[in-house]
Amino acid sequence: MTSRELILGRLRAALGASPTTPGEVTRDYRPAGGAVDLDVLVHRLTDYRATVHRCSDGEVARVVDAILGGRRVVVPPGLPRRWLPDTVEVLTDDDLPTDRVDAADGVVTAAAVAVAETGTVILDAGPAQGRRVISLLPDVHVCVLRTDQVVAGVPDALARLGPDRPLTWISGPSATSDIELNRVEGVHGPRNLHVVIVPA
Repeated sequence: MTSRELILGRLRAALGASPTTPGEVTRDYRPAGGAVDLDVLVHRLTDYRATVHRCSDGEVARVVDAILGGRRVVVPPGLPRRWLPDTVEVLTDDDLPTDRVDAADGVVTAAAVAVAETGTVILDAGPAQGRRVISLLPDVHVCVLRTDQVVAGVPDALARLGPDRPLTWISGPSATSDIELNRVEGVHGPRNLHVVIVPA
């Protein structure tokens, strides 16, 4: 008798002749369609130590200038150029090597959707969001979010996202804690997250 047969035999003996099977799994999750509260999103983001800026679409370049002016920034190919001030050196990500992305001071992207309840911004690698690596390596991430991209809860977000897209879920700057609960930022992504919210 092998060890495998011995272990399986003991399991069968412990379960008895007719082990019980669970009944129907209840799937009474909270449905999509909740009311969107933009103030909840802002509160959650700031609680996670992100910086939130609310402005018009025409003022995005001014905000980016205040954060990254005079520095080198990576941008995805589809990012609207009106969001970039003349004061930044733009590196368009056309498959830039990771060392060049890592050497950049920041990244500016758009977003796919944001969840107010959890304070989460989601990227799905669309043309204005780019590859996942560009949002993870630079130290500063400026993410522009339209108000019509904000949903109430996770079910609402999942209804808008394609299952075949690579998703990056961002809830504040990258942070982790060691066993003594000492918070360390920037280990798995940018230490500074700026979310720029603009009207739809």
